[in-house]
Amino acid sequence: MKNKVTVVGSGNWGSVAAKLIASNTVRLSSFDDEVRMWVFEEKLPSGEKLTDVINRTNENVKYLPGIKLGKNVVADPDVESAVKGANMLVFVSPHQFMEGICKKLVGKIGKDTEGISLVKGMEVKKEGPCMISTLISKTLGINCSVLMGANIANEIALEKFSEATVGYSKNKEAAEKWVQLFGTPYFIVSAVQDVEGVEMCGTLKNIVAIAAGLLHNIHNLIVVSSFTFYKMTQILVGFVDGMEMGNNTKAAIMRIGLKEMIKFSKMLFPSVKDSTFFESCGVADLITTCLGGRNRKVADAYAKNQGKRSFDQLEAELLNGQKLQGVLTAKEVYEVLSDRGWVEQFPLFSTVHAISIGRLPPSAIVELGDSRSANKQVGNSTL
Repeated sequence: MKNKVTVVGSGNWGSVAAKLIASNTVRLSSFDDEVRMWVFEEKLPSGEKLTDVINRTNENVKYLPGIKLGKNVVADPDVESAVKGANMLVFVSPHQFMEGICKKLVGKIGKDTEGISLVKGMEVKKEGPCMISTLISKTLGINCSVLMGANIANEIALEKFSEATVGYSKNKEAAEKWVQLFGTPYFIVSAVQDVEGVEMCGTLKNIVAIAAGLLHNIHNLIVVSSFTFYKMTQILVGFVDGMEMGNNTKAAIMRIGLKEMIKFSKMLFPSVKDSTFFESCGVADLITTCLGGRNRKVADAYAKNQGKRSFDQLEAELLNGQKLQGVLTAKEVYEVLSDRGWVEQFPLFSTVHAISIGRLPPSAIVELGDSRSANKQVGNSTL
């Protein structure tokens, strides 16, 4: 029997995932050509439904304009209809909606169905934090792998060289099938047996990206300050000093952020491997997200407005309906830190949360320092 794939989600990354998968299902004999993509129905300014436009033009004109998805991609506004008959489900919706989506699918999919989560985030419940792959597995009773990496969606859509990491628990055969389904000459996918480590990397790097985005305009404020103090004769020195400080500080923030990512991951999941952080899902994803992507973009605007406009306002203005993950993840992580008495051990994570809720100004990100508690070695890691 041929494998049949459904993509549960149709935003920017979901549409790119559908494009990647569709390019492979038509050439691999073990897969059904058709790729269904569940679309949360929206009415466009033209009055047309988004699903109708996608199916007519083969393009997600709202979230991935100008890119053809593949003629074998079929948009479906009914999630139950979209997954019918599929034995491979790709979940790529904002993490705050995943619990509701999964509940709708209970009893609607086969017991041998394989899932993979491209979702970055976690659910925080009374009993503790729950990773999205775990939520999917427990709710639907299926095995669920994860795919994370240095994946700015628009670059992959343009077929620029990128990498990703599949994290799996026990089913190596399923992981290899996912690698085959996603991999292309321009999108190189590898697999590691560390589902928690891969997923934690994809989740936590968005918090660090918020910090990096704040820095982009903090150095601009320093340039203005230098201009005021030194007047016109020193404007060049002030500009160069400001840019140099911004680059150095951003590198420091990424380093501190990586250490906190490793420490937090291992404190929650002792089985997490150090080597996972050197895969695409780890340091590579951290770097690309801190240099580009929606979290850095919105945090940049937040700092530029000196915190006078909320993240929610800026998300609505800048992201064209997409969701900002870093601020929500920072809140969820802070809840875990607070509940377990770990706040002082994670100064960067805690500071990002305080800034995002308006408790601290954006400039606080360069005042957190590198506390000893945040720099203790974790396990055998020497980062």
